[in-house]
Amino acid sequence: MKFPLALSAFLLLCTQSAIADDHKGPLTVMPVGKQLNVIYGQGGNIAVSHGKDGLYIIDDQFARLSNDIKKALGDIKTNKAEFVVSTHHHGDHTGGNENFANDGSHIIAHHNVHKRLETKHGKNAKALPVISFGDDLTLHFNNEHANIKHYPHAHTDGDSVVFFTKANVIHMGDIYFNLGGLPFIDVDNGGSVDGIIDAVTDVLPHADDKTVIIPGHGKITDKTALAEYLTLMKKAKSLMVNAMKEGKNQAQVVALKPLDSLNLTYSDWLSQERTTELFYRGLSVKPHH
Repeated sequence: MKFPLALSAFLLLCTQSAIADDHKGPLTVMPVGKQLNVIYGQGGNIAVSHGKDGLYIIDDQFARLSNDIKKALGDIKTNKAEFVVSTHHHGDHTGGNENFANDGSHIIAHHNVHKRLETKHGKNAKALPVISFGDDLTLHFNNEHANIKHYPHAHTDGDSVVFFTKANVIHMGDIYFNLGGLPFIDVDNGGSVDGIIDAVTDVLPHADDKTVIIPGHGKITDKTALAEYLTLMKKAKSLMVNAMKEGKNQAQVVALKPLDSLNLTYSDWLSQERTTELFYRGLSVKPHH
């Protein structure tokens, strides 16, 4: 499945609490399914559902981009988003929450996203979800039934995947980085290697050969690419587990460079060494549910 895309490269910077890129170009909007668009910009990919009931979005990037995003939404249908679904709490996906809430948008996210945004912004902050859920929630809006499903301890402890059943589109959030390498696993905020593997394993049967997959970062793709990503994650885990045998500590495992054989390209913000450290930590401690 091929998509004719003209996308800017993502040059990402990362902190423990958020992933950001330093791409300075304009937002790019493209249709990806029936009554569905994607907006690429300086943060996580935004999905836009639009139809007879109005418009809602999945993620909203950074606060400084809110006006540009609203303009892009107006070009699609209306600059008023009824709902904003946050796939997780990182600032490159939730930075615009307050700005959208001030315009009347209702923020939706998993309970753990509410907890982490409350810790960051305070209990009365407009950036917090006004609707939070446990396992899943479905939006029956625009003649679409969008199922929002929580996957525990994947990229973080609050990740959700959005299944647009009628459009046959799946928004993965940062459980899926389509950047040619391994993902950032936010171990400090409940992320784990096994959680990502489990999540992708669960999502794949919901996709077919025509399903459009929207990653948290990178260009839209398909089921085949998502399956290849799962294979890569399993290979990386196997290499790490083998290196971790005999009780080797983190520094010793990093020195072994167990991920070398994958021949991946790494970025400045997520080097091979840091990736190895995060995978080590993510495989050493079983997260609490």
